[in-house]
Amino acid sequence: MSSSDGRIVVITGAGGGIGRAEALLFAQEGARVVVNDVSADGANAVVEEVRAAGGEAVANTDDISDWDGAGRLVQQAIDTFGGLDTLVNNAGILRDRMFVNMTVDDWDAVMKVHLRGTFCPSKHAVAHWRDRSKAGDPVVARIVNTSSPSGIYGNIGQANYGAAKAGIAALTQIMGEELWRYGVLANAIAPSALTGMTEGLQGYKDRLDELEARTGWTNPGGPEHIVALVVWLGSPLCTANGQVFNLRAGHVSVAEGWRPGPAVEKEGTWEVAELDALLPDLIAKAHRQVDMRGREKSYGG
Repeated sequence: MSSSDGRIVVITGAGGGIGRAEALLFAQEGARVVVNDVSADGANAVVEEVRAAGGEAVANTDDISDWDGAGRLVQQAIDTFGGLDTLVNNAGILRDRMFVNMTVDDWDAVMKVHLRGTFCPSKHAVAHWRDRSKAGDPVVARIVNTSSPSGIYGNIGQANYGAAKAGIAALTQIMGEELWRYGVLANAIAPSALTGMTEGLQGYKDRLDELEARTGWTNPGGPEHIVALVVWLGSPLCTANGQVFNLRAGHVSVAEGWRPGPAVEKEGTWEVAELDALLPDLIAKAHRQVDMRGREKSYGG
C-alpha cells in the first residue's frame, strides 16, 4: 500500500515547478489530485501528465488569494472526489527589489499571494474538517505550507517575500497548536530548488552546478528531488505537527526557530544607561543569526 492511497489532495500553484512535482508524486503514491494554478495551460498540462501515468486529477484555475475562489477550490475537491484529506499551499510569486526601491504594490502583491493565499484555502479546508469532526467522522487531515529559507533566515532583496514566508512559518506553528483537536496536523517546508521562480537568484545555480560537478548527480536542483517530504507530511504516516523543515536535494533538517537566549533581569524598570552597559556583552554571548547556507551574518556592526 502506498503512502497516499485513496487520499484527496489539493495543491495550489501546481502548474509548474515544485507544485507540479508534488502533484505527480502524490498521484504516483495513490492520491487523487486537484491541480490548482491561475495558468489554465499549466494546470491542464499537469493533469494530463497525471492521467497519462494512470493517476486521477482535475484542474482548477481559481485565484487562491480570493476568498470565494479558495472556497470554490476546496468545494471542487469535495464535489469531484467526495472529500478532502490534504491541502498543500504552494502558490507563490516574486517581486524582488532592494528595500529602498520596493514599492507598496510590490509588497502588497507578494503578501496577497503568499499569506492571504495560504489563509484562504486553509480556512475553507479547516471548516470542512471541523464539521466532519463535530459530526463524529474520523479526520486524518494534513496541511503542508510552503515557507522559504528567505523567510526563516532572510535574504537580501527579498524583504516582501521573506516577511511573507516568515509569516507562513509562524502561521504553521499556530495552526499546529490549534487544529490537532480536529484531526488536522500542519507543517511547513522551507525548500530550495531550481524553478522558474528561483533560477535568477544570485549564486543559487552556481551552487547547484558545483554540486553536480562534484557528485555527478544530474540536475540536483530539480524539484522532483525534494517533494517526497511533502508527500510524507501530507500522508497518514506523518505525526509531526507545527514544524518547519529545511529541504533541498539530498538534505532534510528540522528548522529551529526563535528561542530566548542570554538574558539579564532586575526587579524594577530599566534605565537607558543600564541597558547601554549590559547589552553589548549580552549580544556578544548570543548565537549569531545565520544565512541560508548556515554562515553567521554580519549586519555591518
